[in-house]
Amino acid sequence: MAAAQGAGPAGPGGGGTGLTDLPGELLELILCCDVLGAADIGRVSCTCRRLREACQPRGKVWRERFRLRWPSLLKYYSHTDGVSWLEEYKARHNAGLEAQRIVASFSKRFFSEHVPCDGFSDIETLGCPSHFFEDELMCILNMEGRKGLTWKYYAKKILYFLRQQNILKNLKEYLQRPTERQSFLEGAVLIDQYCNPLSDICLKSVQAQVDDIADKVRKVLRAKNPRHPSLASKAGEVCVPEVELQRQVLDAMNCVLYEQLKYKGNELDYYNSLNSYIHQVLIRRTGIPISLSVLYLTIARQLGVKLEPVNFPSHFLLRWCQGKEGSTDIFDYTYIDAFGKGKQLTVKECEYLIGHHVTEEFYGVVTSKEVLQRMVGNLLNLGKRESTDQSYQLLRDSLDLYLAMYPDNVQHLMLQARLYFHLGIWPEKVLDILQHIQALDPSQHGAVGYLVQHTLEHIERRKEEVGPEVKQRSDEKHKEVCFSIGLIMKHKRYGYNCVIYGWDPACMMGHEWIRNMNVHSLPHGPHQPFYNVLVEDGSCRYAAQENLEYNSEPREIPHPDIGRYFSEFTGLHYLANTELEIRYPEDLELTRATVQKIYSSGKE
Repeated sequence: MAAAQGAGPAGPGGGGTGLTDLPGELLELILCCDVLGAADIGRVSCTCRRLREACQPRGKVWRERFRLRWPSLLKYYSHTDGVSWLEEYKARHNAGLEAQRIVASFSKRFFSEHVPCDGFSDIETLGCPSHFFEDELMCILNMEGRKGLTWKYYAKKILYFLRQQNILKNLKEYLQRPTERQSFLEGAVLIDQYCNPLSDICLKSVQAQVDDIADKVRKVLRAKNPRHPSLASKAGEVCVPEVELQRQVLDAMNCVLYEQLKYKGNELDYYNSLNSYIHQVLIRRTGIPISLSVLYLTIARQLGVKLEPVNFPSHFLLRWCQGKEGSTDIFDYTYIDAFGKGKQLTVKECEYLIGHHVTEEFYGVVTSKEVLQRMVGNLLNLGKRESTDQSYQLLRDSLDLYLAMYPDNVQHLMLQARLYFHLGIWPEKVLDILQHIQALDPSQHGAVGYLVQHTLEHIERRKEEVGPEVKQRSDEKHKEVCFSIGLIMKHKRYGYNCVIYGWDPACMMGHEWIRNMNVHSLPHGPHQPFYNVLVEDGSCRYAAQENLEYNSEPREIPHPDIGRYFSEFTGLHYLANTELEIRYPEDLELTRATVQKIYSSGKE
């Protein structure tokens, strides 16, 4: 900076060379040095005309400053000519400040909510490019160390919401296209992305993996028939009209997929949601009939064999025409079981597969939208089975997807309204859904009226809430509470590690829960302190004081809700965030004193 400020001749005799006397390329190289910050470049550009020109908004210096600060954003600039990098830098910087402001506000607004939903209205009309906002959220999530847990928790929720909204727009655009432009693979990727919005899943990457498998098939095909038409044409342009040549393609596919790459149907863990996500199918090389069929069909079509999807009951299949193209005779087709290693079946063998007779309509071809409907339906059924997940995230995501395709489906609209009502979230949204149901089907008046009444009551109760209950340890009724929030504990009976995030002086659960959990068999029964704990397996539990003990080797608890309650892990215990401190104002000092007492010998 001294050289920039003293832009004239250097040294007492004036015989040296100043910064402004350097050649332009060398000057730019110096100004692009990563030790200089944006403020430095701003000051440099104010010293003289030569340096102002070197630091022009559309020049290399500000572009490099932008690249060094936010390297992942350059992919959004296909043409960099004419871009004002100084303005882009300012816009990204301001987007970062806005993102930090919103993340900081989320903790205060939604601490009492089970899942924040209605507050996202703040970010639906951002005054900046959404990818700038998302980039700042990723910066927060990637902060090193054990601090900023609450910020990371809410940044993750906001990012989840933003990406899902963008994917939903892409899905609706996909559904508006003509059928011939709706790729089965792209549809599967959109479902995958929506249910896993924080994962790095993109169509280009998935397609590249499929292309790699297709290349392996070509290699096997070339060894058996060097003149095969699938080898001469580019992907997407090939067409193999002869049945025998098509058979050679399918044989080569079966060899690569099931013998070389060891793909198989996941019979042992059939009801795992990972089987429905196409990127996981490619990683784990296993899936269910419909996900494996989408992969099989995509590869076959790239190699010139037109297979078609068949929405067969209980077992999704593909069909391969052996007669005149477009035939309506089900006996003109061979049916392929991608789940069963590409086995080719007759009509009668298809019935043997599921154990009963079906009518001809079930052998017909289905559209890409119907394929997606079945994929989402599978996820819906899995979501209903996930009773251990209190947020019902898979059920909520699959309902969103289904209603994006069929927005007037009364059955699923009612399920969505009941789900939100059950979770106690987004009551205004529940009323909107119920109003829509009433307009679509007046016969639902009874069920709609019941939910409307109780939702309005919930809204009124929420208005009357005066704030969270504050628990003072100095109260006589709390004298039996031995442990405090933030302590890392171990369950004596089940051995799991956990962290305390709340406590009651006695069991506050209902009689049914107490009976089902056999609490009366404990020496002190329900008349002892009980603790809310986050467990290392991702669950939340309510544990009796006599079943907990200090963990002699405390470690971080990998629970998804850890940031909802704690701001930092010290290495020995968790520090409560502001909102938890309000509820338990006297616990923080007790936690510190307890940790110092337990771990003072040999631990810092």
